[in-house]
Amino acid sequence: MKKYALISAVALASTVFSTNAQEVVNSDSTGFKFTDVKVAKSTPVTNQNKSGTCWCFSANTFLENEIIKATGKEVNLSEMFVVYKCYHDKAVRYIRTNGQIHFEQGGSHLDVPYIWERYGMMPEEAYKGLEYGEAKHDHYEMTDGLKAYIDALKNRKKAKYSTAWLKGLDGILDAYLGEIPATFTVDGKEYTSKSYAESLGIDMNDYVAITSFTHHPFYTTFALEVADNWIWGQYHNVKMEEMKAIVDNAIKKGHTVAWAADVSEKGWQWKNGVALMPAEKTADTLEGTELARWTALSDKDREKERYNFHGYVPEIKVTQEMRQEWFDNYQTTDDHGMVIVGSAVDQDGNRYYKVQNSWDTNQIYKGFIYVSEAYFLAKTLNITVNKNVIPEKIRKNLAL
Repeated sequence: MKKYALISAVALASTVFSTNAQEVVNSDSTGFKFTDVKVAKSTPVTNQNKSGTCWCFSANTFLENEIIKATGKEVNLSEMFVVYKCYHDKAVRYIRTNGQIHFEQGGSHLDVPYIWERYGMMPEEAYKGLEYGEAKHDHYEMTDGLKAYIDALKNRKKAKYSTAWLKGLDGILDAYLGEIPATFTVDGKEYTSKSYAESLGIDMNDYVAITSFTHHPFYTTFALEVADNWIWGQYHNVKMEEMKAIVDNAIKKGHTVAWAADVSEKGWQWKNGVALMPAEKTADTLEGTELARWTALSDKDREKERYNFHGYVPEIKVTQEMRQEWFDNYQTTDDHGMVIVGSAVDQDGNRYYKVQNSWDTNQIYKGFIYVSEAYFLAKTLNITVNKNVIPEKIRKNLAL
């Protein structure tokens, strides 16, 4: 997940969101009027700015929310600690596989538990990762340098590597993100990254990734075949409606969900704060003057009108077969990581998931978007959840 990292903004949210239902926005500008049904507590909206690290921002937010749920304590975890450690380990795998893994900015939600278990965690106050004259994250110069360096090593003719190449890569990371401190102090107590992680009250063994595709048997695990799954993380495969049932149960129990999805669809309308999967209009659904007008339009104009919706429009009825076809032909791609924080309805009673993004707050819903159930079913790559929110029957089938 790495696309759409260029959206920057002006202000951070400052509150933890409550579980109380509330009416959200005026319907004049978008045609929608949403009412939150149940929203879990979540830490503030963040800003990944010009970095392809949505996977880390969203996974950190998800785990921060799990810490709130487990302990009642609000923390702000360091994204750049995780990013630094991922680049280090990714470089080792890149060289070890002769460049056959993805050495780019992207990653998966599973990268954060991977780093947590191996290296621990740090709070944002101990490691901000902004040591290159910028107030907000801007990783393109750094990643260009990292990629050029690692490719030069991979492509050299000498067979044996020196003992210095990994130190050289860490030197680039140190220059941009800063050296990682061996110890740091929080609330008057000294920690290492390992001891700080142990103090936070959650267990990485409680978190599992879920997906839904038919090219592997249901109720088995497999390494999801996307380039950013560089750790070859394992995903539990369930039926499409079961994946949705897991999210619904998580919301019911007051948990959030890390969500990886395709956001390149025309129905994903960030500025308007809503995502739909509009159905195509056909002769069977139109009549009279409307049919004549529609028939007279060009294909381009029909497509434009389909996605120029003002308020709810009929949506595609998503099937398991559609999900598989779209994944296989790259109509569904591994674009972006976010956090599902709750559920909502529009003025007509249609259901949505309320989703927290990491593109800051200069947007109609201050960093949130309402995603229809059809969009979720069609364009979800995977979710990461606390295994205790998985409904009992599904969990039994998964042997969890």
